[in-house]
Amino acid sequence: MEFIKDITVIIEEADYKDIGKLEKILQAYNPEKNGSCYKIRGTYKELENLSIRLSAVRHCSIPATHGPAYHQGEQASTDVKSVDVSRVVMAYIEKKCAKELSKILGNDFVIETLPVHNNPTSTVQVTIRQQHVSAYHIPTDCVRQRFITFYQRTASDLHVTSVPVSSHDLKELQRRFPHLLFKPSHEKYEATVTGPFMHVARLKEFLLQSTPSKSRMGPAATSMSSTSGPSPTHCIDPEDESCPICMEIIVTTEKEILQCKHSFCRNCLKTAFDYKPVCPTCGELYGILRGTQPDGGRMNVTQSSSSLPGYERYGTIIVHYTIPSGIQKVEHPNPGQPYEGVSRTAYLPDSSEGRRILKLLRRAFDQRLTFTVGHSTTSGRNNVVTWNDIHHKTSTHGGPTHYGYPDPDYLKRVQNELKVKGIE
Repeated sequence: MEFIKDITVIIEEADYKDIGKLEKILQAYNPEKNGSCYKIRGTYKELENLSIRLSAVRHCSIPATHGPAYHQGEQASTDVKSVDVSRVVMAYIEKKCAKELSKILGNDFVIETLPVHNNPTSTVQVTIRQQHVSAYHIPTDCVRQRFITFYQRTASDLHVTSVPVSSHDLKELQRRFPHLLFKPSHEKYEATVTGPFMHVARLKEFLLQSTPSKSRMGPAATSMSSTSGPSPTHCIDPEDESCPICMEIIVTTEKEILQCKHSFCRNCLKTAFDYKPVCPTCGELYGILRGTQPDGGRMNVTQSSSSLPGYERYGTIIVHYTIPSGIQKVEHPNPGQPYEGVSRTAYLPDSSEGRRILKLLRRAFDQRLTFTVGHSTTSGRNNVVTWNDIHHKTSTHGGPTHYGYPDPDYLKRVQNELKVKGIE
């Protein structure tokens, strides 16, 4: 599977009516000027944000097919590249993520799915094609990269399992668990379930606690009921509670109850807490959370008198993160192998609330929670430093879909994200 590593856009002065405003907009993107042209490199999101800002100063008479020329690396890519993906994951995306897929494709692109000849049962080939030419051209490779990013995020949390269920109850389960994809199995009283891990776990817990009759559920009900109580025809003992982690009945002597009132097998909970000291059911934190951010990083803060959209009364706090390259430790995906460092810049309003969030972000950085080592969905590379689930505004403009401002709910959202990690 190949990935776009960077995109270059070429902008000509002749296409814009106000050169002064053009240069002011481009200044934040470190352009390389050659004659009357500007060359700018960045990610798809950064350049899409730039496109929105440039539209205000662009000549209205520019032809629909004329505009900034995008390149993958230094040359334009005209080939439509396919990508091989899991048939199971793709089926889930098509059935349960149609709205998200539609946003990725927009009105100008379509997606084609074909079986892979050497592995047709488990792999499909996905191709994204442009069917309409919009007024502002978006390269097919950019849309393809957005699909790959969404696919990876979906696949990383997807779980496939089989559960005992009759055709009569299948419709009810589909209504009760809309995030799960149910497919009747070849076995008469069984279905294959695909969906996010937490939703699958909740389904299993629901089935374990239910007590349908054998006449309604068939032979599968006998085995399910026999694990849920002393007799297939008896109701479940209230004390026979299942562990949300292993899905087995919790032995009374091994039962561990947290302050949030959720119960687990003692060994299951210990294993979960070794990974992260939070309740696996509700996420309540127990203890101080320490992350896997590499050592040696720096977090520097500066101020600017310019304001952010939505915070015109205040200046701007600029947060500079630097994580140097190094060697992975046992807590990282590939111990002993080198990882590539990173430099990132984020923005906050220099208001009382923004300064309060800055203090919380400093604590998160000190607890090694801001970054981790893993797979970059932007570049497609492994063994690189990436963000770690604390959202930052890496652009000053463009709104929430472009990691920028205005976004009136951002400070509240990031405060809640930090609170989940015990930082408040």
